[in-house]
Amino acid sequence: MVEPTVADLAKQISDTQISANLVWTLIGGFLVMFMQAGFALVETGLTRAKNAAHTMAMNIFVYAIGILGFWSLGFALQMGGVGALGTLGNDSTLSHEFVVHLAGREFGLFGMKGFFLSGTLFTAPVAAMFLFQMVFMDTAATIPTGAMAERWKFLSFVLFSIVVSTIIYPIYANWTWGGGWLSMLGKSFGLGHGHVDFAGSSVVHMTGGVMAFVGAKVLGPRIGKYTKEGTPRPIPGHNIPMVVVGTIILAFGWFGFNAGSTLAGTDARIAIIAVNTMLASAAGAFASYLVVTLKFGKPDVTMICNGLLSGLVAITAPCAFVGAPAAVAIGAIAGVVVVYASLFVERKLKIDDPVGAISVHGVNGAWGIVALGLFANGTYGDGLNGVEGPVRGLLHGDARQLGASLIGIVVNVAWVASISWLALYGIGKAVGNRSKAEDELQGLDVPELGAPGYGDEPGQLVPPVA
Repeated sequence: MVEPTVADLAKQISDTQISANLVWTLIGGFLVMFMQAGFALVETGLTRAKNAAHTMAMNIFVYAIGILGFWSLGFALQMGGVGALGTLGNDSTLSHEFVVHLAGREFGLFGMKGFFLSGTLFTAPVAAMFLFQMVFMDTAATIPTGAMAERWKFLSFVLFSIVVSTIIYPIYANWTWGGGWLSMLGKSFGLGHGHVDFAGSSVVHMTGGVMAFVGAKVLGPRIGKYTKEGTPRPIPGHNIPMVVVGTIILAFGWFGFNAGSTLAGTDARIAIIAVNTMLASAAGAFASYLVVTLKFGKPDVTMICNGLLSGLVAITAPCAFVGAPAAVAIGAIAGVVVVYASLFVERKLKIDDPVGAISVHGVNGAWGIVALGLFANGTYGDGLNGVEGPVRGLLHGDARQLGASLIGIVVNVAWVASISWLALYGIGKAVGNRSKAEDELQGLDVPELGAPGYGDEPGQLVPPVA
């Protein structure tokens, strides 16, 4: 019997670590995929029964659209120049970034390998990365469906979702996660570790929130939402239990979102990330409960749910870089922010957002990035984005990291808002963005989809064929 050499043992250990990381990355992706069910339940529960099938249809079909759009174009644009996948065996298949040179510095703009996952590009590490990144993208693409619910024409939704999965999301994600120029702000300009977003407060949630803001503004409010004087009228959702169950599913899937973003089951930091995620969600829910109770006299279960989700959104960027007390503080601030942001959007900006997506994802996505720039404590992230040393925020000695965070926020708004508006403008000219008024009043289920969400819903039954 031949005794294994040291080299053989080292290879076996390395192969085992790579396999563990592949499995962990895939499990994280599976958890994030299951969040699609959570979004569907939350959005449908917060809207009216006459639009249940329409809202559910958007939530399931955006998943299919997202997969095909990301497979064909989006993944390559996002990750095609990322370089070696360190935790997945240093696979260097995705190695071609389109770069421009200005003032002696490199600015990566988009990837150029990985289109259609064809040929030799389809390695196991690349496949795992595709699945993981795709479900993140699809989360962002889903967020506007809540803010634009109950009046968004289904064909417009389909066309806009194609643009999201192929252009809007992948380009900003490349700048942050694919080796693009925002991630290099540290290496090129000395701004901390560049724009750091561990699991997507800006890349996923702020992107979705900005798209939701633009879309809801373009569509205008639902019929009857505002009086002639501009006073908002409440339009209650039809199923609170659905909202609560959906929120719990989202909170469960978020462990894949945050801890999965290590891309390494061998990284012990996953435990700290998971606990930070849990703490921030609880603090967000409790803070929203206190604010709403003090302000209106009674708690609102839907705002408790949105507070919990806001805490999750906010901790998503800094989850790996902060301690437990900071995680609680970040979540609590998010829970307060979501209440006042929702009121501001509805009452001052006169934008109708049935589910609060703009405030939960957009505003608190930005807060999560700011929080990283403030609270990152220097215990993790050594070498991230090519910068020596761990990630530190303003409160731990590096004001430049906060500067990079602020640049990342400004760029997100500029890119996502402008391309979203152009896409919706073009779609509006081609096919229209908003459903007919008579269809909206009846409910979109039958006019747009041919079947009600609930067969016994008054006024929603399909007339018998003569």
